[in-house]
Amino acid sequence: MADIKKLEQTASQIRRDIVRMINAPASGHTGGSLGCADIFTALYFEVMEHNPKNFTIDGIGEDLFFLSNGHIAPVWYSTLARAGYFEPSELGTLRQLHSRLQGHPTTMEGLPGIRIASGSLGQGVSVAAGVALAKKLNGDKKHVFVLTGDGELNEGQIWEAALFAAARKIDNLIAITDYNKLQIDGKTDEVMPLGDLAAKWKAFGWEVLEADGNCMEDLVEIFAIAKGCSGKGKPVIILMKTTMGKGVDFMEDKHGWHGTAPNAEQLKAALSQLEETLGDY
Repeated sequence: MADIKKLEQTASQIRRDIVRMINAPASGHTGGSLGCADIFTALYFEVMEHNPKNFTIDGIGEDLFFLSNGHIAPVWYSTLARAGYFEPSELGTLRQLHSRLQGHPTTMEGLPGIRIASGSLGQGVSVAAGVALAKKLNGDKKHVFVLTGDGELNEGQIWEAALFAAARKIDNLIAITDYNKLQIDGKTDEVMPLGDLAAKWKAFGWEVLEADGNCMEDLVEIFAIAKGCSGKGKPVIILMKTTMGKGVDFMEDKHGWHGTAPNAEQLKAALSQLEETLGDY
């Protein structure tokens, strides 16, 4: 049985990390990182079977995660640190010269937990589909998870990968869309309307699930359902309804916080709304 309260406390600490990390270099993507903190917490602290203390690139015998919308790297870095991949003290080096915590995830620096460079949007589902297929061919029963942004679905490569995964019956693949309905230039419905996403993915041959991506109980339940779909011939997509900037009232549901860093005053206000639960780095 998942300890929902503990997971929520972990998510709160991750949100504190995010705003502090991004404030320091005055650069980074705050809104989406805050909005996805609950998803990352559920995955790394409850859902995935992974080994933080013995990280390997190939990840044989482990559930794997890929971040396609790499600009929300701060939430991933904090999650990896809090899960034990590296020391939380390193979070203070975000976007600094020679840091392993670059603005978008890279592999050159050898940061544990990162298996591909990402942030050039549209590529993550292709990578995840290939890795998931390799696991199936090798008899590895674990799952592959990948997160995309909803604005990222404007990229055609996403849909090429969707066709491929369904055609090859890659049913150990679980994709997630951060469905906050905002992107850097405004509302997704105004920039490039996505239409009925559930119907689209279903038409592409995927099992479609929907959940509240900011409700920990819903997250734990929907991931269990998604994993239960393995072996049934279809990849899974979960449309996670989230709020950009979740947890900080003046950032919530405002696209201007997509790539804006909080200043000192805004940082203080944000931290006053976020409980410190694991100790600040």
